[in-house]
Amino acid sequence: MTTYAATPTVSLFGTGVLATVAASAATPVVAATATVVGISLDVGGAPIPVLGFATLTAFFSLVGVVMTVVMARFARCPRSTFVRTTVVLTALSLVPDVIAPAAPATKALLMLTHLVAAAIVVPAVARKLA
Repeated sequence: MTTYAATPTVSLFGTGVLATVAASAATPVVAATATVVGISLDVGGAPIPVLGFATLTAFFSLVGVVMTVVMARFARCPRSTFVRTTVVLTALSLVPDVIAPAAPATKALLMLTHLVAAAIVVPAVARKLA
């Protein structure tokens, strides 16, 4: 039986997918916990479904994983490029939350879920980059 070592791209992608799964599980837990303590999930008069947090986290995290695979292949310094890019994108992801038509506690919750997802995905993926 022949075994093959995983290529760095496969390892990077696998780590990114696992981190995405973890983040996609964590953000709805944060949202559900917030509702238990009385924080509304209403934005613009309509509630955000708790599972919507998982869906959006998964989508945008996977976009980030694909972006990372491209950076790993083409960037001169993939790790620093990735970290800088994700810091900027995470900061930009907070802007819609700040301007959303929602209560201040809801806005803070939305921003917290972005930061939780980034805190899970970014370090896990960054460790895999050269």
